[in-house]
Amino acid sequence: MTEKSLLSPFQKFVKIESFSGLLLLAATVLALIWSNSPFADSYTALWDYKVGITTEAFELNKPLILWINDGLMAIFFFLIGLEIKREFLIGELNSPKKIGFPLVGAFGGMAIPVLCFFLINNNPETLKGWGIPMATDIAFSLAILTALGKRIPLSLKVFLTAFAIVDDLGAVLVIAIFYSSSIKFALLGVAILLLVFLYILSYKGIYSKFFTIALGIVIWILFLKSGIHPTLAGVLLAFSVPIRQKINTQEFINTLVSITDNIKQASILNKPILSKEQIQQIDDLEDWTYKYQSPLQQIEHNLHDWVAYFIIPVFAFANAGVIINSSAPLAFNLVTAIVVSLVLGKSIGITLFVVLAQKIKLINIPNDITIWHIIGVSFLAGIGFTMSIFIAGLAFAGNPINIDSAKIGILIGSLISAVIGFLILKFKK
Repeated sequence: MTEKSLLSPFQKFVKIESFSGLLLLAATVLALIWSNSPFADSYTALWDYKVGITTEAFELNKPLILWINDGLMAIFFFLIGLEIKREFLIGELNSPKKIGFPLVGAFGGMAIPVLCFFLINNNPETLKGWGIPMATDIAFSLAILTALGKRIPLSLKVFLTAFAIVDDLGAVLVIAIFYSSSIKFALLGVAILLLVFLYILSYKGIYSKFFTIALGIVIWILFLKSGIHPTLAGVLLAFSVPIRQKINTQEFINTLVSITDNIKQASILNKPILSKEQIQQIDDLEDWTYKYQSPLQQIEHNLHDWVAYFIIPVFAFANAGVIINSSAPLAFNLVTAIVVSLVLGKSIGITLFVVLAQKIKLINIPNDITIWHIIGVSFLAGIGFTMSIFIAGLAFAGNPINIDSAKIGILIGSLISAVIGFLILKFKK
């Protein structure tokens, strides 16, 4: 297999994430304009509009913004789960040697921002927002790296992607442990049993996409009703999707040759339709193609565009609308803590941990990555946005002042981080 064939899927991933970053920016700007326009009330009313079903035995009636944050974002987290599983099994995190560099960077990029947050923020009411500066928005950060063109080595993009995935894993654990409400263990137990059932089926090589989707919806509802944030159901459900192919490449090629020969020998109608023999061979081809594809890879491929081009921009459009009013009350201490944690906490944490780990020969850094590359990308890691806004909504649920303050801090911190990172990487020596 050539290097080009190995890199092209990653390069496509970078291209998708880069364009997604532009959509995110457009959605954010539009949300800010609308929420600060004379039509601001309609912006709020849209996301507060309740949608759902209510019966005597069951009720699921939520504002539109919660369907986005709890429902659509569960699909986003499902994709993250697929990416984490793939990376740990066959990707950039599947060996100690590969995982060392991004793991050290991710650990520094999580620990130091949290420490900064606690040191700067002395308001007990806002301390539970400590998880906000932990994660990196891969769409925005990769969009900036791509805009810099050929001056950025591919290995640096791989590093950013890998440690952003580790960041996401850390954020998922934080949400599960620290940002879930009072737990109903009976419902959670049923959800876990259903997940275990899916894991057993996957282990035995039994997998049905439609059965998994149906059971996944049930698991999502059980998580929602149990008090555990339902997006976590998406991550856990992803681990039940097998990565193994049912047939190998040689077997598929041999069958493909046989089907091709059979199609050639089949009767051909003098009409714009297929003969019965041709239809049978086409059906066989579809069956073999389905067996040849990795279920995890196929779902990840099909979902990626939907998440990048629809779900994340919709999330940004629904959540980034902050009323910027000088007379509105803000928790300035919270804003400052988030800005400093994203800008300085991320950059210092990643750079310091990576340099120290290299000094003690704990990790190996690719030869085409310089110290300026690491410093520049560590600032880009301060673009928290999607996951940061998501955690802010969980941390300060029911407190609009703190939520708005957190969002302003995230927007300012992400913008400063993006500008500094871009300038360092553009004018590095």
